[in-house]
Amino acid sequence: MLLKSYSKKISRPECNPSFQSLHCIAHLDQDITDVLPYLNSVLGAFEYFKDPPAVTFRTQGKIITVHPREIAVNALRNEEEADKILQWLQREINEAWDKREEIKPSYEGAPKPKVLEILKLLPMTNCRECGESTCMVFATRVAQGVKGASDCPTLDDKKRETLSEYMDQFQFDA
Repeated sequence: MLLKSYSKKISRPECNPSFQSLHCIAHLDQDITDVLPYLNSVLGAFEYFKDPPAVTFRTQGKIITVHPREIAVNALRNEEEADKILQWLQREINEAWDKREEIKPSYEGAPKPKVLEILKLLPMTNCRECGESTCMVFATRVAQGVKGASDCPTLDDKKRETLSEYMDQFQFDA
């Protein structure tokens, strides 16, 4: 077992304390640097950073970043949700470490959608019907996994299908 214990701190975002969501920082009692490339292989990180080492995952509308001595999770509903995510990650970290001989480590993040490829498929009317100020902003939000092809009301069916197929190749679990 690599990660035996941690302590957590729950807080509201400092930039806007009126936000309903919470942030959690778990301070790890052990250094888990060596497991990060294995964890990346197993969970398919959105981002992998070599220096300083860290992996970032996007799942269920949350961003989770695992550092050698810390785990950060945003957009939490409550402390119970934080506990479930931290317990799950602790299991994943320890399982990846235990099975490291069977896992090929990965030092790369998942491929990412290209904003300009998305933009090419949009109507380029800047109509704002999607709730964004421009098609470029909408394309950026699609690339981030926040918006999808169905969120553009003026997109024709063929381009909507093409955009959906393009985005399907990327790992988004929104």
